[in-house]
Amino acid sequence: MFFTTVPVTLSIYIARQFMFSVLSMTAFLTGIVCLFDFIDLLRRVATKTDVPTSLVTEIAGLHIPYFFMEIMPFGVLLGGIICFWRLTRSSELIVARAAGISAWQFLAAPLACALAMGALTTAAVSPLSSIMYARAEALDEQYLRSGGGPLTMAGASLWLRQLDTELDAHGVAILHSRDTHLDGALLTIHDISVFRLDHNGNLILRIEAPSGHLAPGHWELDNASELHPYELPGVTRTITLPTDLTLNRVQESFASPETLSVWALPNFIAMLDRSGFSSIRHRLHFESLLALPILAGTMSLVAAGFSMRPTRRGGVAKMIGSGVGAGFLLFTVSKVAEQFGNSGALPPLLAAWAPTGAGLCLAVSLLLHLEDG
Repeated sequence: MFFTTVPVTLSIYIARQFMFSVLSMTAFLTGIVCLFDFIDLLRRVATKTDVPTSLVTEIAGLHIPYFFMEIMPFGVLLGGIICFWRLTRSSELIVARAAGISAWQFLAAPLACALAMGALTTAAVSPLSSIMYARAEALDEQYLRSGGGPLTMAGASLWLRQLDTELDAHGVAILHSRDTHLDGALLTIHDISVFRLDHNGNLILRIEAPSGHLAPGHWELDNASELHPYELPGVTRTITLPTDLTLNRVQESFASPETLSVWALPNFIAMLDRSGFSSIRHRLHFESLLALPILAGTMSLVAAGFSMRPTRRGGVAKMIGSGVGAGFLLFTVSKVAEQFGNSGALPPLLAAWAPTGAGLCLAVSLLLHLEDG
C-alpha cells in the first residue's frame, strides 16, 4: 500500500509545501538561537575593552552552521506540524484521502524530503560546520578565555598509549607525564614514566626521565634511565621513543568533537584508540551524525501523526500542542542519553540511536492509529 503510485503533481506540491515550512521554521529557530548566542558573547566581552564588536559578530557567525545542525530536526517537527495542519484545515488533505490516497502514500514525499535534508546536513553541512566551529573555538580561546587550552595550564597531567614495535612486533608503550607545558610549538613534559609492554601485556622495560619533549616522529627523553625487571637501573642518557603523534593531534584530542566533520571522525577515532585517548565523545558525535537523517525523517512522521487529524473532530490545538511536547520530550531523552553515553554508562551506538528508534516507534503507532481509526 505504501509503495502504490502517487500522482507526481500531488507529490511535488506536498513536497514544496513541506520544504517551505521546514526551511522557514529552521531558519527562524536558528536565528533566535544565534541571537541569544550573540548576546551571550557580548556579555562575556563586556569587561574586555580590547575585543572589538566585529570579532564577536564573527564568532557568532561562525556558529551558525553548528546551530543549524542542532536545530534542524526540530525545524522539521515544527515546520511539518504547520504544513500538515494547513493542508488539513484547507481540506486539501481530506480531498486527497477521499480520492483513495492513504496517509502512507501522502507522507512519501515529505518523508523523502526530510531524509534528504538530513543526509545533506550530515554529508555537506557537517564539514562546513566543523571548519567554522574550529575557527570560532580558536578565536574564543585566543580573545575571550583566560587560558589557552588544556596543555597550557601548568601541572596538566598527560596519559598516552601508543604502538611500540621496537621491542615487540605488537607491543605498546604507555607514557605518563605529571607536568605538561606548551610553549609555542614545543610540547614539554616533566616527571615522565614510560611502560613498554609486549603483545601479552607483560612489562619489558620501564623508562624514568625528569623531562622530555615531543620532536617530529619521536619523544625525546632527557637524562632518562632504563629499568628492566629484576635488574638495576641503567646509566642515564637521552632516549628517543618513536611515535606517530604530532602536537596538532595531541591538541585535537582535547578539542570538542564538533570541530571534526563526519568524514574525518573515523580515522581520528582510530588514532585516539591507538594513542590511548578516550574516544567516547567522538564516537557518540559520529553516531549522532549518522542518525541525523533518520531522526529528521522520524520528526516528519511525528509531525504528521499529531497534526493530520481532521479539524471537524475537534481538539486540534491539543493535538498540535501534544506534537510539540512530544518533540521536546524526544529532545530531552536524546540529551539524557547523550550524557549517559559521554559518561560511558551507555555504548555510543545505543546512546545515539535509541532516542531516534523510540521516536520512530511513536510516529508509526500514531500513523497506524490515524489510518485505521
